[in-house]
Amino acid sequence: MSKKAAIVGSSGGNLYAQGGNDPARLLGEIFTQMKSAGIEIAFVEFIGTDKSMDNIGADDKARLFSLGENGLAAGEEKTLSEVNADAKVLDENLARMIRGGEIDGLIVMSSDPNETNNASTRAAAEKRIPIVGTGGTSIASTQKLGGNVISASGTTGTTNRTRAVAFTSALASEWKIKYRPIIGSAAVSGAADANIWKRINFRGIMMASLPGFIAMALSLALSKIPALSEMENVFNILIGALPVMIAAIAAKQVSGLDEVGIVAGIVAGYLSVDGGIIGGLASGILAGIFAYYIIVQCLRWKIPGTTANIAAGSLGGLAAGLIGMFLIAPVALWLGNGIKSLIETALAFNPLLAGALAGLLIWPAIIGGVYHAAILPIVLLEMESTGYSFLGAIDMVGLVMVSAGITLANIIAPKEKSDRAIALTGFLINMGFGTFVEAAYPFMFSSKKVFAAALAAATVSGALIGIFDVKGIAYVPSIVAPTMANEGKSLSFAVAMAAALVIACVLTVLANKLPDKKSDPEA
Repeated sequence: MSKKAAIVGSSGGNLYAQGGNDPARLLGEIFTQMKSAGIEIAFVEFIGTDKSMDNIGADDKARLFSLGENGLAAGEEKTLSEVNADAKVLDENLARMIRGGEIDGLIVMSSDPNETNNASTRAAAEKRIPIVGTGGTSIASTQKLGGNVISASGTTGTTNRTRAVAFTSALASEWKIKYRPIIGSAAVSGAADANIWKRINFRGIMMASLPGFIAMALSLALSKIPALSEMENVFNILIGALPVMIAAIAAKQVSGLDEVGIVAGIVAGYLSVDGGIIGGLASGILAGIFAYYIIVQCLRWKIPGTTANIAAGSLGGLAAGLIGMFLIAPVALWLGNGIKSLIETALAFNPLLAGALAGLLIWPAIIGGVYHAAILPIVLLEMESTGYSFLGAIDMVGLVMVSAGITLANIIAPKEKSDRAIALTGFLINMGFGTFVEAAYPFMFSSKKVFAAALAAATVSGALIGIFDVKGIAYVPSIVAPTMANEGKSLSFAVAMAAALVIACVLTVLANKLPDKKSDPEA
């Protein structure tokens, strides 16, 4: 027989600012963690308000959340006094269930043991079922009524997820149930796999960091305008912030602890900033790992949630940061400089060949999944020091503009009329936002001629990037991209972009007009 628990409480005062303002998500995290331990949530009585209860009146709006046939259900919006009256009726039902042995444990969050939740609290005290929860005043009142509180914490410094993990850990320990916290992407889906090592995803970290690099590049471009020369200081500040940003993202994703992971990553990132983005990445991943294991161990030792959160964020970040500062940073700096030197050496040896080869390989790389795992990190590594990148320019001409050319051709002269509508969306997004190169896939994969056209256009435009010594970025509108090239290369970048667009478009139009080889039906 699985154990059954009930949830009672409200969005609270301090809890409101710590996740209580979103009852569905707060309760959803508890459902996920309890399910992973094999504990059933058999009853819910939760009052959600539209403001903190520290500053609320009886006529303010509220909803009563309960357990319906299809899961969590939100009642109609009423005044707080009306919702409290409804909750009292529900609380009497819960009290009967507790006395009848249908509920084995109670989860309380900013509950009202003296009024609204008095019946269930007294029943829980009589039956001596374990109680876990948060909210200093409500927990104190629960204990005063004789409640068997086995785990209690304030809400400061906690998150929906860490509170849910704390509740589940305490009940699982009490009932001798094996429990492995579901944290990170697995928590969202409710998946059973909570392996922290599987959450180390370089592609996800780099993609999430990309907006910061674009902001840096925009600052550099704006600084070239005489009236905005002070933007160069912004550019320099952002360069120094990039390792910290990547570390924070990495720690958040790996730890799965939301704000706690972010804090750990920031601490680690600042301490290892001399290692650049590679150092920030490595330190952030370490911070996420440390934060995860620290909080899990703290909760096993029944340390209150607030303290567990503080320990995970501070100690995890500090430990990772010190390792990053003294061990990782020197190696990361050497590795980063080595990669950039290798690119510069290739360009110095034969810029035409280097550019053509990069252009030729860029489509196989993205189709094969290598782009986001290997090329994008190198693009960001190049941008870290200068604000633009050789491979970033290759990305813009070889992928974005080639995709735009292929889709433009299918607007002008589509093989099938239905292709025009599909191509139009892809063309507009590629030109307007510098992304969505996948828009060319349907045409490339359905025709070897179009695929060859893409490779040819990318190779020629890549060669132009090499010859002209252009460095730039993608993921920006095509009109803006030339202004974000290295000094004095805006026109050259524009020429290479136009060449990619025109070659891809013309060759695709020709490919669409050529008849496909068909086997003789009588052969």
